[in-house]
Amino acid sequence: MSEFGEWPLKRLMTEVVGTGHKSAEDMTREQATEAMERILAGEPDHTTLGAFWLANRWKRNTPEELGAYVDVIAEDVAVAQPDADPVDCGANYDGKGRTAILGVGAGLVAAAAGTPVVAHSGDRVPTQKQDAYKHVLDELGVETDLAPEESAAMTDEVGFGFYYQPNFAPKLSGLEDRRDQMGVRTFVNTIETLANPAGASVHLGSFYHLPYAIRIIDTFQASESQAMDRVVMFQGMEGYDDIRPGSTTVAVWNRGADRTDEPGRDEAADGVEDFTIKTSEYGMDFEEADLGVDDVAADSATITEEVLTGERDDQFADAIALNAAFRIFAREDCADLDEGLEMAREAIENGEAAATLESLQAF
Repeated sequence: MSEFGEWPLKRLMTEVVGTGHKSAEDMTREQATEAMERILAGEPDHTTLGAFWLANRWKRNTPEELGAYVDVIAEDVAVAQPDADPVDCGANYDGKGRTAILGVGAGLVAAAAGTPVVAHSGDRVPTQKQDAYKHVLDELGVETDLAPEESAAMTDEVGFGFYYQPNFAPKLSGLEDRRDQMGVRTFVNTIETLANPAGASVHLGSFYHLPYAIRIIDTFQASESQAMDRVVMFQGMEGYDDIRPGSTTVAVWNRGADRTDEPGRDEAADGVEDFTIKTSEYGMDFEEADLGVDDVAADSATITEEVLTGERDDQFADAIALNAAFRIFAREDCADLDEGLEMAREAIENGEAAATLESLQAF
């Protein structure tokens, strides 16, 4: 008798998600749960798995399905919770290819200002297999191949912590070969950013369009394993957790928030406050192309070091300061972004940010 239930992926394809653009149906929580359990166990035929991932992509997953997936991968995640309650930064694991990764610098500045931050990523994750948090940290001489308990200790000691996916979610990381053969992103690219290995109560993420941000917020609410108290999402560059220059939408959800009753507002937006900022009003008076680099990992590391030590005062310094302000704002360690930006700039000017980088490198 099978260790699973009655819904192998082939049956889900032929009866539920794979029947066609108009006839495909959403899965129940139970069906999505069983599907993810089978995937992590390596049970499905490779062809069937690829077809299932693709069917989910064209159908688009509901928050209930994504929440079920998140709950299953949570059983694979080795959570090591630091004493600090950090902001969990959920950047896409498959990285960036054109612009600098600002999250390491922003996280260290936020930490220097009193807001602990954690980031997590893998190593050349499909489909883009580009530079991510790990690679910038490697270039800075920071140890990244850490056990989860070491990552938690780093967070408490430094104020900034990094969790490495192969060490905190080995089964999920083990899917990379299959994902690579797909050639396109799958729902795994979405749910791995929600793994929350530090057990944080605040999540900071990015989106291209507001409906996606609301879907992620609803996924957290549908999840039984992730008890987030606050989620802050903004429009990021290349899908990463670096805020894009220009007119940018921000979405904020707090647990227990009242439903937003606005004409035409989607029911899924319950409790979500969204607003638009102009980054030029916060010092980012330039275009996304101005943050471009040739070698993402190496150049991002150099930029991080030069900004934090005060050797650089240009568009990258402004961008790192604003991204740090968003991390401070996410944890509600400031009244608003203006105050968060003041705190970030002060942490750089008084040398605390440079000292925090040195502590990270010495860990």
